[in-house]
Amino acid sequence: MKTNKQLLNATARINPVNVTPRILAVDQDINIKPTDDQPGIVYSILVGTPEDYAKYFSLNNITAELYLLRPINRDFHQKFDLVIKAEQDNRHPLPAFANLHIEVLDENNQAPYFEQTTYQGFIIESAPVGTTISDSRNLTTPLRIVAMDNDVEETKDPKLRILLSDFVTAFTVTPFGITRYLTLREPVDRERQQSYTFTMTASDGVQESTSVTVNVFVIDANDNTPIFQNISYKVNVYTDMKPGESVIQLTASDADEEKNGQIIYEIVTGDNGDFVISNSSGLITIAPGVSLNVGRIYALTVKATDNARLAERRSSITTVYIEVLPPNNQSPPRFPQMLYNIEVSEAMRTGATLLNLRATDREKDPITYHIQNGDPQHVFKITQNSGLLVLEKSLDRESTDRYILIVTASDGKPDSTSTTTVNIVVTDVNDNDPNFDTILLKNFTVLEEEANIYVGQVRATDPDAGVNGQIRYSLSNFNNLFRITSNGSIYTMTSLDRETEDKYNLLVEASDGAVDPRHSTVTVPIRVLDVDDNSPVFSQSTYVVSVPENNEAGMIILQLQATDADLGPNTTYRIRTDEARKLFSVNQWTGELSILETVDYESLSTADASYTFVVEALDSGGSMPPGLATVIVQVKDMNDYSPEFSEPSYKGLVAPDALKGSFITVVSAEDKDPPGSPASRVRYKVDMTEFPYSASIFEVEEETGRVLTRVNLNEEPSTIFKLAIVAYDDGEPMKFNTTIVEITVLQPSVIPRFTQEDYRPPPVSESAPIGTVVVTVTAAAINQTIVYSIIAGNDAGVFRINNRTGVITTNKTLDYESVKDYEIRIQADSLLFFRSNLRVPSRTNTAKVFIEVQDENDHAPVFTKSLYLGGVTEDAKTFTTVLQVEVEDQDSGNYSISQFRLIIPPTKDGKDGFVIEEYTGAIKTAITFRNMRRSYYKFEVIATDNYGTELSSSAQVVVSVVNELDMQVIVSNVPPTLVEQNKDQLIGILERYVQDQIPGAKVVVESIGPRRHGDGFQEEDYSKSDLMVYAIDPLTNRAISRNELFKFLDGKLLDINKDFQPYLGQGGRILEIRTPSVVANVQKQAQAVGYTEGALLALAIIIILCCLPAILIVMVTYRQRQAECAKTARIQMALPAGKSTSGPATNLYEELGDNTMRGYGQQE
Repeated sequence: MKTNKQLLNATARINPVNVTPRILAVDQDINIKPTDDQPGIVYSILVGTPEDYAKYFSLNNITAELYLLRPINRDFHQKFDLVIKAEQDNRHPLPAFANLHIEVLDENNQAPYFEQTTYQGFIIESAPVGTTISDSRNLTTPLRIVAMDNDVEETKDPKLRILLSDFVTAFTVTPFGITRYLTLREPVDRERQQSYTFTMTASDGVQESTSVTVNVFVIDANDNTPIFQNISYKVNVYTDMKPGESVIQLTASDADEEKNGQIIYEIVTGDNGDFVISNSSGLITIAPGVSLNVGRIYALTVKATDNARLAERRSSITTVYIEVLPPNNQSPPRFPQMLYNIEVSEAMRTGATLLNLRATDREKDPITYHIQNGDPQHVFKITQNSGLLVLEKSLDRESTDRYILIVTASDGKPDSTSTTTVNIVVTDVNDNDPNFDTILLKNFTVLEEEANIYVGQVRATDPDAGVNGQIRYSLSNFNNLFRITSNGSIYTMTSLDRETEDKYNLLVEASDGAVDPRHSTVTVPIRVLDVDDNSPVFSQSTYVVSVPENNEAGMIILQLQATDADLGPNTTYRIRTDEARKLFSVNQWTGELSILETVDYESLSTADASYTFVVEALDSGGSMPPGLATVIVQVKDMNDYSPEFSEPSYKGLVAPDALKGSFITVVSAEDKDPPGSPASRVRYKVDMTEFPYSASIFEVEEETGRVLTRVNLNEEPSTIFKLAIVAYDDGEPMKFNTTIVEITVLQPSVIPRFTQEDYRPPPVSESAPIGTVVVTVTAAAINQTIVYSIIAGNDAGVFRINNRTGVITTNKTLDYESVKDYEIRIQADSLLFFRSNLRVPSRTNTAKVFIEVQDENDHAPVFTKSLYLGGVTEDAKTFTTVLQVEVEDQDSGNYSISQFRLIIPPTKDGKDGFVIEEYTGAIKTAITFRNMRRSYYKFEVIATDNYGTELSSSAQVVVSVVNELDMQVIVSNVPPTLVEQNKDQLIGILERYVQDQIPGAKVVVESIGPRRHGDGFQEEDYSKSDLMVYAIDPLTNRAISRNELFKFLDGKLLDINKDFQPYLGQGGRILEIRTPSVVANVQKQAQAVGYTEGALLALAIIIILCCLPAILIVMVTYRQRQAECAKTARIQMALPAGKSTSGPATNLYEELGDNTMRGYGQQE
């Protein structure tokens, strides 16, 4: 049982303290003792650590709610361990105990957090130490790092400690303020490292934030000078060389990037106008129009300058010595360049051509090529004749990342060899997995119950270059318990419990930074070190042991066992209750509990003859409270007494033809052992060995001692049977006693005999008063006075019998609707035997009486509804059935047959609109209802039972007049016959959805038929069906508008289809809800009006030119057409929105020029 508690200024904010699970003790006797006898449970804090726990906590002794009395300073108290005691509030406490562990958390329980999940900063490589990292390449604004803590107001400095996972010697974070800045701690060199990636965490001393990633990019500064490969160069030229011919290719390198590394070449001096140099490539050629003279020597000073800003440019020089020689047909071949720089991926396939090193020879002599130096492993090969440099063996950047090859070209003549240098840089591919250092994976331990504790560090390396060699760490398991930082440091995320798990095999994964990273894993074993944080726990909270009375002194009665989940010294045992030490003793090392004296059950004063005391298990080397358990020692009664019969022997009488189960007599025995004990419980059985035949025809009830016949008897009168009956108890050992029952078979002459076996008197009215005579039964015996009694069938006491006359009368009011008939059994006994309590049941002295209750008309018929809603269409014919009313009557026969009639208020024309079939309840039309849409009739229906002569009841009926303007057609993909079969269920479903919007609404079926479709809805499809319905609103007594009905149903079409599924079958569903065909045709006709008022006027103008009579004809036609168009427009107004181009819907009387709403049958 644990609870967490914060340091709060106001204790009322958390009282009562939340304890999980809540403190609750249950009395195991709750289902044994009566409710009034059940004792209450009282709670208290028995003991606790530290010793001043009572200053801080109190426990409600009734509700067991824990209350904090004052704030706790966590600097002094980090946890409390209390022992809760629960006991009964009577003189038999029977206590139980539970441990309560309370952890006091730091008031600061909110983890810090960064405003951003990633940060990106920039620093120029020439920046001095202390420079602030900027947030953009233009280096104008600093990078702002904001870390917050919800435990501190937003306007105050949360005073967080921000930790970097790596590069702590290169960068640092300012220590104070809401906004922090990243500053430079040592110079950076872009040529050595172009970016830095690390993570930051913020800590408030207790909680740590989620790590965020920081990327710092180093911007290039022009801090590298272009460098020539040689300090000076020497080359020969010949007088027969032509202007533009190459003299030498110079190459300088600059480690800077972009313009800072872009090199411009120029000849500073010494060329005398005879040579020129390409400012971009460094190729020196003979100037145009120059003629070289033999013996001339030139010393050219060549400068290489980078392309940085003018004030920041760097440069270097070299000297090229050129000597002019006479024409020579033995000049060596010349390479186009003195230096070649290429990059080759280590994944390059063998046999690939890397470079064409073809040289030129002035004399056109054949040239052969060789690799002179730089390739001892023969990784490369050059074709002797063509000068193609080919990869001969696979490259491995991790073994050798650069090759400098010296290649020669020779035409075979003495001193006719030239050389060039090929600088090959091997570029990396991600071909190595990260590799863990296994030396570090030893002795990883952590103390239990401490969070955010350093466990150890793993380290992995990857020989690949760049991002391919950057290592990222993650955990593959136990992510909820441990975390790992970017440098491989492992910390706990929560406090661990060694008693739950003492070792974790943590799976750490290292992956490189490639797009498709490579992975490796290692298992890190972590041992959890023990802290003494557990009390010993007994194997049972309550021990119950039974001790026989008269025991031997010193007898071991119980083995106690307690375990301590902590490691360390053994548990010791002690009896905590002082009184119990006088009678009991426990071995402190083994836990064996023994009794010191002999006990006597009968001498004990306690009602349950038991001893209850508390034992404790102590952690001999720890500081935790002891574990507690209750011991209940029950002294067992050893059955001192045998059952004793109340009489030495018993007698009984039986008829010679007695039926099976006939009662003869009863035996009774008592046991003097303590009441309620097993030894005092007496039961009975027949001794089957002493009188075997008697045992075969008689038996005794085990619990009651009633002696009965086992079979139907057929014995000789005056026969005497002896039956041995044993009374025994449940004590240990079991004790018993035996008695003899003497059973005499009577002469038939002394047994009364009824004049008839069954009596069937006339039915008794359910309205008969109490005391009404039902029937008189008669029995006779020679020289015997007869006594009558009801022995069966009268459990409720509805009837009684005069025990001398045999007259049976009613004792309670009868109710036909509850019980329609009774069957009672009467027994006649001789007065002599009756007084001696020796009644003798037999076939002749018992009789059955069958009493029927006669029904009376005491219940009026009840209508199934108090209000019936129905509808009738304007074109309904006379005697069309509108609806049917139904009644229920609890009475039977003619009393349940009702006759119906209508009470219709008088109308102006004196005609009743409806009639009712007298005995079916079907209400039918008596008139036609043309042009009466939106009207309704309200009248009363009367039902009178017994064919209309006696009791009556009434109900209200409302019939609304409708037409197809009020209806919707529900189209489904099943035949009409299936819809007809399930009509009631389907309408009930539709009615439920309509009633969700209008309570009490009634959905009425107008028709069920084949689906109508096509132009004008003239075609019929009998594989599908049209169900035309409308709904009546009980508040207005009129049809719900078609638009509303469509909205109620179409909006729930998916749900309705689900409810329809059981009745429409597999795949059956509603296809659509549409307007009736008549309404749709009216719409089409309104749209098809082919001529307008303007067309008629134009026709009139033409006719004016002919004759005046024609004008009169046109005027009459115009007025007729105008009236027809107006009527069509009014019909359109009654159609649903979105299906007509006219205004809102109105009722039919407005369409006919009459907007009066009429109610028939009752003034509204």
